[in-house]
Amino acid sequence: MKTGIILFGHGSTVASANEAVQAVAQKFAREGGYDEVEVAFLDCAPPTLAAAVATLAARGVTRIVVIPYFLTLGIHLQRDLPRIILDLEGIHNGVEIEVTPPLDGHPALVQILLDRARASLPERNAIV
Repeated sequence: MKTGIILFGHGSTVASANEAVQAVAQKFAREGGYDEVEVAFLDCAPPTLAAAVATLAARGVTRIVVIPYFLTLGIHLQRDLPRIILDLEGIHNGVEIEVTPPLDGHPALVQILLDRARASLPERNAIV
């Protein structure tokens, strides 16, 4: 079973925001040693999730893991994504599509917030 991964973001009309997601996906693929990684966006920018799934399926991928590049399980992940996945599974028979939880709840998020706070509040880091 050949597995592919899709980093699924919201998408933006701001090109640099979409490019940032693309850069994360490239670094993710490189550092993770994953050969089949695509980016997809829900709105405002190509490629769509349907296009990314079609790309991977055309490469012989039979299992796709969709990783939502969203902080929380909001309306798009609760309502829109399951509907899209159901439609895509109907189109791509023989391709299994799994969705991971969003970023919320991962312990690394607290560390990221601490890093940001420490960078902005250096006086809190000084020990007298």
